[in-house]
This record gives sequence, C-alpha cells and structure tokens, in this order.
Amino acid sequence: MNTSSFIRKNFRLTVLASVVALGAFGASNSFAATTDTTATGTVIAPIAITNPVNLDFGRFVPGTAVGTVKVDTDGSRTATGDAILPTVGPTPTAAQFLVTGGADATYTISWTGAVLTNTSGAGAETMALAKISDLTGTGGASADVLTGTLSAAGDQTIYLGGTLSVGAAQVAGNYSGVVSATVEYN
Repeated sequence: MNTSSFIRKNFRLTVLASVVALGAFGASNSFAATTDTTATGTVIAPIAITNPVNLDFGRFVPGTAVGTVKVDTDGSRTATGDAILPTVGPTPTAAQFLVTGGADATYTISWTGAVLTNTSGAGAETMALAKISDLTGTGGASADVLTGTLSAAGDQTIYLGGTLSVGAAQVAGNYSGVVSATVEYN
C-alpha cells in the first residue's frame, strides 16, 4: 500500500468520524434552551431599642389610706386616694424608648416588670406598677401598646407611663424597678 493511498483512507476515516461527532453533538444542542435570572435581596438594619429617658414618678407623700400616683405618657402626673403630690423635687417624666431599624418595618413589643422595690435598705417594701404606653406621647393611654411601625427614616418612639399603687402609710424611701421593652420585627 502506498503512502498516498494510506493518507487518503486515513483522511476519509477522520472526516467520517468528525461528521458523526458533529452530528451527535450538534443534534443535542438544537433541542436545548438557556435563560438567566437575576437574584436579589435587601439587607435591612437590625432592629434596636434604646432608653434615652427613664420613667420618674417624682416625690409624693403616702396617706393613711391606699392611693395611686399616675404619670401619663405625656409626663403629666395625678394622684388618687390619700397620696399627696408636692411641687418640690424632680419633675415627673414618662419613659421614652427609641426603636430603630429598617424603613417602614413593622414590629411587636413585649413588656416585663411591674414592681418597684424600696432600695433605701428599709426592708422589702414594694409598690405595684401598672404600665401604660403609646406611640404619640400625648397622654390618655389606658394599656400597653404591643405593635409599631417604623417611619420612612427607620425610627419610632414609644412612651411609657404608669400607675403606682401606694399603700396606706407606705414606708418612706427610694423605690426602683426595671421595666423592659423588647422589640422584634414581624
């Protein structure tokens, strides 16, 4: 067999193999289609809460009968029963909680804490605290607010007041207790 005959035969086999391979691979591509999608996501700021102003009932005097001292969410103070409100001493204030996070996000609020304890070392005297809260700070709240919606800037203030139950001849001293507000995105 001469060399040119061998090259032609080998060339024909190579061309035939190429045609078969091209047909096999080309045929599978003619039945396929491809498209893409864009994956997106938005990370918002974690929800946070701070307490720039504490709840302060100011000074008051117990009577010989049970009474109450109330600080409304606007900071105004009233008394019932035998409790007396002197005009000297610290100005009563409603607490403020500043909630920050994602713009226009909704969230839930849960509250704990309902007792003030005498911290002056005079014993285990306590006063019960009935909390009231709102999102306006205009007063008139009768219960705790349990949900809120952050502004377009991603913030909102919660105002907390409450009513202290003052016992007849309540022991004098400094009373303190912790009220916690926990916020969570919906």
